[in-house]
Amino acid sequence: MPSDPIPIPDPSPERRVFTNRTLNMRSIKAIGYDMDYTLTQYHAEAWEERAFAHARDRLAALGWPVEALEFDATTISRGLVMDLECGNLVKATRFGWVIRAMHGTAFLDYQELRRTYAGTLVDLSEDRYVFLNTLFSLSEASLFAQCVDLLDDGLLPSGVGHSEIFAAVRASVDGAHRDGTLKADVLADPERYIALDGDIVASLLDQQHAGKRLMLITNSEWSFANAMMTYTFDPFLPEGQTWRDLFGTVIVSAAKPDFFTSSNALYKVVDEDRGLLEPHHGSIEKGGVFYGGNARLVEEYLGLSGDQILYVGDHLYGDVHFSKALLRWRTALILQELELEVRALQGFLSTQQRLGALMEEKEALEARLSALRLASLRERDGYAPPMIDVPDVTAAITETRNEVLALDDVIAPYAIEAGHLRSESWGLMMRAGADKSLLARQVERYADIYTSRVSNLLYPGPYAMFRIGRLDLPHDPT
Repeated sequence: MPSDPIPIPDPSPERRVFTNRTLNMRSIKAIGYDMDYTLTQYHAEAWEERAFAHARDRLAALGWPVEALEFDATTISRGLVMDLECGNLVKATRFGWVIRAMHGTAFLDYQELRRTYAGTLVDLSEDRYVFLNTLFSLSEASLFAQCVDLLDDGLLPSGVGHSEIFAAVRASVDGAHRDGTLKADVLADPERYIALDGDIVASLLDQQHAGKRLMLITNSEWSFANAMMTYTFDPFLPEGQTWRDLFGTVIVSAAKPDFFTSSNALYKVVDEDRGLLEPHHGSIEKGGVFYGGNARLVEEYLGLSGDQILYVGDHLYGDVHFSKALLRWRTALILQELELEVRALQGFLSTQQRLGALMEEKEALEARLSALRLASLRERDGYAPPMIDVPDVTAAITETRNEVLALDDVIAPYAIEAGHLRSESWGLMMRAGADKSLLARQVERYADIYTSRVSNLLYPGPYAMFRIGRLDLPHDPT
């Protein structure tokens, strides 16, 4: 007699881990983690609103009339693209076709969209386009869009165009991150900016006790990283332990993505209170804190390479693109917004099934209409016998066309609702109409697995097999 099945924890759909390529966690010997928006989950709107304010103040100091501008999270989404040639924010399909665009803060209507992007494909290798591939991009994109409005109103200095706006906004946002003013705000009121999640500690402890070597590799400087990790982790650890007990390797100011591509020198933080450094040429020994360096040094220290190492981060390019493309590390992408996305999809499921049935009905009518038109053509020109026998082809065409139009009226409200799931302005992050979005294509290409937060790894555990099922192709039998 078979034994009773063992109950396995089943998380809610939005807390699951999703698979692009089969990943056997038993073969992973070391796991590297980014910190910001990965190990540390932020309240994105609060953080980006503050980043926006600091950047806006820097632009005001240049004489730009930006004092009245405010961050608007409803008009921005990860996965959009800034078009520096046109001053637009656009959403594109996986093939680069633009399906929606906003000039400044005003959406283009259908005719404007066609005129602007007919025959144009978004190619992220072109300098014209800037991809919003992290939540840190939201404040930058919101400020860029509103400054385009100022340019159109003739309120910006002479000689400033869309590219100059972007350069000034990028410098202002980077400056706010770099000079410590934004981070000082976070440290002064961590409860406002940080979302605590005790499950993340349990997940990392499971990994550690399963023999995985855990690493923190972050672009943040030591003082900020230590404060954030202490606040985020220490309250949930067993008594007497700190976050330092979890991570055998700690590298700060890593300068990703250069960390994955360069041979940058490694320094050791020899005075952790004052952040003093000295050049380091030995092993990346357990318990130390290191500055800079590069991925090859990490591989050398671990005695591991390639698919023995998993790197987990939130930045599509800075974390998972380069670690996957150049080093062949396995990769996990954290998409914090995925929880809202999956929740919206779950709530829409019954409507989506109804919409799917209606679309199948429409496809059948369209096939019938196509066959009738061909029959009419052959009947008119007499070059071949009709493939179908209809007493009055013209009447049948009219009747079928009217059925299609009537069905479109039924489908339209469902399709409109589907287009506004999660975001009233831009819809789903991972979809562009019926197609995958450009973001979804990048995630598919570079992330072996993806999920909304690191603590979701708790449910499958450190011995999990993340397996991709057989993918359907258009010609597969149904």
